[in-house]
Amino acid sequence: MSRRRVVITGIGVVAPIGNDLATFWNGILEGRNGVGPITHFDATDFRTRFAMEVKDFDPSSRIDRKTARLLDRFAQFALYSSGEALEDSGLDPTSQPDRYGVITGSGIGGIQEMEDQHTLLKDRGPDRVSPFFIPKMITNAAAGQIAIAHGFKGVNYSTVSACASSQHSLGVALDTIRAGRCDAILTGGSEAAITPLSIAGFCALKAMSTRNDEFETAMRPFQASRDGFVMGEGGAMFMFEELEHAKKRGARIYCEVLGFGATDDAYHITAPDPEAKMAREAMRLALVDAERDTSEVNYINAHGTSTPLNDVMEQSAVRQLLGATSDSVMMSSTKSQVGHLLGASGAVELAATAIGIREGVVPATINQVDPDPECSLDSVANEPREAQIEVALSNSFGFGGHDACLCVGRFRD
Repeated sequence: MSRRRVVITGIGVVAPIGNDLATFWNGILEGRNGVGPITHFDATDFRTRFAMEVKDFDPSSRIDRKTARLLDRFAQFALYSSGEALEDSGLDPTSQPDRYGVITGSGIGGIQEMEDQHTLLKDRGPDRVSPFFIPKMITNAAAGQIAIAHGFKGVNYSTVSACASSQHSLGVALDTIRAGRCDAILTGGSEAAITPLSIAGFCALKAMSTRNDEFETAMRPFQASRDGFVMGEGGAMFMFEELEHAKKRGARIYCEVLGFGATDDAYHITAPDPEAKMAREAMRLALVDAERDTSEVNYINAHGTSTPLNDVMEQSAVRQLLGATSDSVMMSSTKSQVGHLLGASGAVELAATAIGIREGVVPATINQVDPDPECSLDSVANEPREAQIEVALSNSFGFGGHDACLCVGRFRD
């Protein structure tokens, strides 16, 4: 019996370079980034005072105002982009609601709500904490609210694995459809962690760039002068659908979801293992699951965080995996344009990869100014490249040593 195949039939995006799929993709093509001074709060006293915020976000165009007030910003991003993905897919949510599920990922969840309610507790006492605090703050609020909005009654939960969270949600969605437990799943991730406590925490870790006077080019993966990542926010959701189900209703297909691999470094809570063995293994397992050979991979959407340790480790993992063919593989970091969206990274980066497969365009790594000799793979420097992506890997690595890789490719019937 042949294995059930899974394809992407709908995409929705909220990102620092665009609050819908078309605007986001135009930003990718134009090589724009969404960086600017932090406006969500007064960052005057912070080591890092800039980020890639979502601009002019109005949830009311897809979420009724009453519901929007009951959602933390991260859940608004998820619910909003799920509506676009559902609309883009053309799937009728009422046709088989018990066969349709929702799996989302977020590394931090409702941290803004946590901070707001903690301030109320300190300043005004326990009786002033909102009864909506818990259902707004919990990470699975995104998945639950999406199910309520669209009537999806199948499998429903959220994954939490730091910056690999949405990559894990995508991989689990693939496995769930293959196993026959669902025919379609809205899956992806969201994050809204540009808050005082979150930014202060990452500043304390010295993980973020401090180029406050030249923030426009601060997010520079693979460059010798990189000094940390730029925080981003947003989210992306996808309609993952079993192939025959999609074909039966005449759905448009972006690409095929081929395989998934996941491992753990078991090395350090924040630092990647410099030997890169388990990062390599996650990619290898994704290809094994996809039933594809390393020689077929011609694009990798890198985790590419612009941090001294990650970029070298990831390039080492790719060289270990691909060997002599490494130099012919394109490997770009979408984070250079949208920032590091933490748990939402894998989802937003898959959006760029999936559209790139359909359109024959490889996203660029912008801000390539002084290449690090230890990061010598083809980074698709500064401008997107017209090229047919046949088989792509999308990497996400998270605090805790989590390594996750999704394999996608051009759909062939």
